[in-house]
Amino acid sequence: MRILPIEDIAGKLGLGPSDFIPYTREMAKLSPDFVRSHASGEGKVVLVTAMTPTKYGEGKTLTSIALQEAMWSLGVRSLLALREPAIGPVFGIKGGATGSGKATIEPSRRINLHFTGDIHALTAANNLISAVIDNSIFQGNALGIDPDKVLWKRALDMNDRALRNIEIARGGKIGVPRHEEFVITVASELMAILCLALDREDFYRRLGNIAVAIGLDGRTIHLKELGIRHALMELTEDALLPNLVQTQDGAPVLVHGGPFANIAHGANSVIATRLARSLAPLVITEAGFGADLGAEKFLDIVCPTAGISPSCAVLVVTLKALKLHGGVPDADLGRENPEAVRKGIANVERHYENLRSFGLPVVLSLNRFDQDHESEIREFSSWAEEKGIPYVLTEGYQKGAEGAQALAKVVLQLVETPSHFKPLYLRKESLFEKIERICREIYRCEVTYSDGALKDIHSYEEGHGDYFVCMAKTPNSFTDDPRKKGAPIGENVHVRDVRLYEGAGFLVPLLGNIMTMPGLPKVPVAVMMGDE
Repeated sequence: MRILPIEDIAGKLGLGPSDFIPYTREMAKLSPDFVRSHASGEGKVVLVTAMTPTKYGEGKTLTSIALQEAMWSLGVRSLLALREPAIGPVFGIKGGATGSGKATIEPSRRINLHFTGDIHALTAANNLISAVIDNSIFQGNALGIDPDKVLWKRALDMNDRALRNIEIARGGKIGVPRHEEFVITVASELMAILCLALDREDFYRRLGNIAVAIGLDGRTIHLKELGIRHALMELTEDALLPNLVQTQDGAPVLVHGGPFANIAHGANSVIATRLARSLAPLVITEAGFGADLGAEKFLDIVCPTAGISPSCAVLVVTLKALKLHGGVPDADLGRENPEAVRKGIANVERHYENLRSFGLPVVLSLNRFDQDHESEIREFSSWAEEKGIPYVLTEGYQKGAEGAQALAKVVLQLVETPSHFKPLYLRKESLFEKIERICREIYRCEVTYSDGALKDIHSYEEGHGDYFVCMAKTPNSFTDDPRKKGAPIGENVHVRDVRLYEGAGFLVPLLGNIMTMPGLPKVPVAVMMGDE
């Protein structure tokens, strides 16, 4: 593998020296003038999503990268737009998020860690907001903030469960003691705003709309009243610019924004996707976790915001995930078990039906690995052929571009077939209708609410009824219980709390025990790296 100078990658997209800002020899940011002048285009969009995953992930990013490599190997000028990895999961359970095998984006180590500093900048901006709120309370509380009703949360790009429930300003004269909780930066409202903003001006407007606290008089206090929007713009100026990197085969990739899909909306930035559509006739993008989370949010939140109608979807499948949903425990997923594959197919079929209900052509991509068993592959392929569902065996991990050419050829056919894309709900529908439609039509579950959630949603209908809904739910099941595998029907999901993100323009219902600050596993990846 030879990483090309970033100038060569930029040249493949027709960019000149003034169109990008090198950060290292292998990565760059696109210049502000270039981003402004290429804010929108007509390139067709391909969404890569997946079945309900195992805890290790099923290779959506790997498949997206291999598909991009395959397109360029076939002479198709495409552009891949991905999210930035969060440091927390890199050292948690999943490890890096830059692909694997012969389908990676480079330089992987830099991208997985500090990259160009975008997430660090958002963390600093997020915590500046918190510092100013607490300082305002301490310095006489001119805004009349109720210390017990501060809505804005501090953030950190790390999995740290100890920060879920803390008390700050203890010890007397340093401020007003109050309860606080951290969210992981990639699940913060600031990250959502970065990824949904159409441009710099829209980002600035959305910042002002953030609800930071409730006043002693009951009114909502917004960020614009803190008087720090210009300071926040200074901190995030470069973070608003998409990053340019490459696959290990030298195909160009935009990487920008990094929201989780289980507790945020799970798609790369609108700015990068719209820009990609102006630079290539075909754009590949990926939505996090299973299609019930990332894909639903991409189709219901991102597409209406960005004015995008995707042309088709790729649904990634693995034999391990099929066996997990067929009743096999984690420890036995490597063992041959075609019967469990047969049982687990119900999960894939549910996701396929859901994607088709959005009006999209869909192809299934079985992501093959060295340890996969031929009997299990035959079991899955027989089902797909019997159902008449487009299906490809993809070997991007082992073969890179060559292993994804068959998938690329099917995708090229699908993007030429009519897409009748439509979101699941209309913005004018009530918040309750939106929540219950997602739960009943995507999860196939009924909905219950805590008293507090019911009260809050009713109050938000006035003035915020046209907001999108961004569900926060376990990624390990269609339900809110990670133990319920397969494709359950008729279960209950419980909305225990809701949060209003006025800057992002959506409501976040928290289902079951989902947390906005992840924790580390018993043996984190950080420990497995060794201690020399």
